[in-house]
This record gives sequence, C-alpha cells and structure tokens, in this order.
Amino acid sequence: MVSKPFTVDLSKPVVFQVGHLGEAYEKWVNQPIVSKDGPRFFANDFCELLTLTKWWVIPLVWLPAVCWLVSVSIQRGLTSTEAASAVIGGIFIWTLLEYCLHRFLFHLKTTSYWGNTLNYLLHGCHHKHPLDRLRLVFPPAATAILCVPVWTVFRLLSTYSIAPALFGGGLLGYVIYDCTHYYLHHGKPSKGYGHILKRYHLNHHFKAQNKGFGITSSIWDHVFGTFPAPKVGET
Repeated sequence: MVSKPFTVDLSKPVVFQVGHLGEAYEKWVNQPIVSKDGPRFFANDFCELLTLTKWWVIPLVWLPAVCWLVSVSIQRGLTSTEAASAVIGGIFIWTLLEYCLHRFLFHLKTTSYWGNTLNYLLHGCHHKHPLDRLRLVFPPAATAILCVPVWTVFRLLSTYSIAPALFGGGLLGYVIYDCTHYYLHHGKPSKGYGHILKRYHLNHHFKAQNKGFGITSSIWDHVFGTFPAPKVGET
C-alpha cells in the first residue's frame, strides 16, 4: 500500500510539520502563498512572539551598536578617516557575506526532518510567505547569535584597533540589507535603482530561486555567474 504524501496544515502551527515533507520540502517551500497573513509557527505563545519583528526594530537596535563599535576603534587609536575606511571595508565584506549566506546556507538543499525544519525557520518561511511583514527581517536575538562567529573571524583577521570598526561596518551593511529587503517586498519603487533591485529580487522569488542571491547589490551574482539571464528583448 502506497502511503499518502504528507500535507502541511496551515491552520495549525507549521514549524514542526514541515520536516515531515522530506524530499518534497523544496518543491513545497518554493510554491509561494501571496498573502500578507503568515501562518502561526509555534503553539507556545512566547516562542511565537520571538518570530515576529517589525522592520524598524533593526535600525533601532543595531545602529547604536554600530556607533559604539566605531567609537571603540577611535578610542584604540584610529583616526576618524581610518575608522571610516574600516567601516566602508566592513560594508563591502558584508555584501559578500550576504551573498554567501543566502546562496549556501539559506538555500541549502535539505530532506531530513531537522534539516527541513531549520531551513524553514531560517529562510524557507520567507519563500513560502514572501509578503509576511513580521517575518521578513531577522529577529535581533537570532542576529546576535550569528554575530558571535562573524566577530570572531573579524577579530582574527584584523588588528585590535581596526576590528571593532570593521565589524561595525559589517553590522551597518546588515542593517542596510534588512531594511532594503523589507522595502523591496513592501515598497513601491517605480523607477531608478530601487525599481531594478525589486524586479531582480522578485525574479528570485517567483521565477528562478537558484539565481539572484544578492539583495542590496547584484555584484556577486555577476562575479559567480548566478545573475539571472534576461529574457529575449529585455534590457
């Protein structure tokens, strides 16, 4: 007797359901539901609350941290010009990190129960419900956890005085990324760079999920050959 394929019941908390999809998970998660109302994640109210974040929380929480990190570098001997250069360098490093995280972690192919579950929490939920306003930006608690290994790498690869400003630049790049990402889904740019970015990003969601991994810039998609090919007649 052939068993019936597992079906996710969106009227119930979904996080601990998606793992049961197995090999069908990738196809399911890339069939978006275009609705502003996302599903409930957890039965527990506190766990559910931790998954909900308004976009303005990101700059409110992290911009003061960026300023503090830059001030630490200046206190350790950097001039204002040197600190600004370190911040710019950190932003540039973030663009590569943004691309790599999106391509190699967020779009890692999974089939196991816990692999599917973790992928859904990290990024799959956004592809399934791309207009869910409260689950588009990263919750600060999750970002803080990811900051630990990133800070460790920055500290190992730079000097005692440069590391805070360099990391602050990376953190500023993240803030720009999350705010830009929110705008691309919920803003309405009609022309200019914003319009180009929105079209490029929505193509990733609705046409070619294996292309277009940059958010704030398409530079690394061009470098690594993952920029989506334009349609015939498209400029």
